[in-house]
Amino acid sequence: MADIARYRADTSLEIIGNAIEEHGAVIVEGLLDPPTLAELDRDIDPLISASDPAQAHVNETVAAFFGKHVRHLTGLAGKSDAFAEKVMCHPVYLALCDRFLLPNCADYQLNLGHMMDRGPGAHAQTMHRDEDLWIHFRHPRPILQLATVVALVDFTRENGATLVVPGSHRWPRERQPEQAEIAFAEMPAGSAVIYQGATLHAGGANATSDQWRRGFHMSYALGWLRTEENNVLSVPPARARRLSRQAQRLLGYGVHDAIKDNGGYLGMVDLRNPLDLLSEGQL
Repeated sequence: MADIARYRADTSLEIIGNAIEEHGAVIVEGLLDPPTLAELDRDIDPLISASDPAQAHVNETVAAFFGKHVRHLTGLAGKSDAFAEKVMCHPVYLALCDRFLLPNCADYQLNLGHMMDRGPGAHAQTMHRDEDLWIHFRHPRPILQLATVVALVDFTRENGATLVVPGSHRWPRERQPEQAEIAFAEMPAGSAVIYQGATLHAGGANATSDQWRRGFHMSYALGWLRTEENNVLSVPPARARRLSRQAQRLLGYGVHDAIKDNGGYLGMVDLRNPLDLLSEGQL
């Protein structure tokens, strides 16, 4: 069984970034402190506890991928200020996005924030690469996405810890992992596995425990890509207005301004930056 490089949250960001570059994934322990975890739980628990595991999905393929034993809560930035300000804007994530995404965009954005409560009986997901959302972007292609799964309870092999294939971000597309190349992202609550969008991974099976394995997937993408979640609808202006300008920018309210790179700009409203219109009360 493979291992995932593991660091504390106070480890040098250069060391963490170098490990993500080399291995495609790392575990950062203690990324979220107990007060933040408690705040997230207060915001989210009533909503996800009421979620129906058999809810409708965008299509049958997606429904089969998740299965019928998983409770979902999407649009987390619109449902929890703690998520929007303390998780989405966490300095560790932003520093890593600066390193991996900024070389190929003028700014990056949240791709989605998606809570999953994987209940007893949940099957393992199919191994996949998150950046295949943009499958029409042919190879070779730049790093399109940086992703993370954050544990809100202890992740164990028995309750469905995320499966990760270290090094797979550099593999040919057709290569599939051997069992010995797959690692379990076992980690205590408040920890996170952070990985490149090209790294193979999957939600693990919760086949032998009686626990709900609660965690969330969050990812960032190049600012000129269409995001998986429509964040401006998930967090409409009336809600976004109460968030910091940095959070608003990550949610896609800002202009992707590549003028200084001899490019163009994307996302304007009335030829202005929507962030300014938000602050002026015009949105």
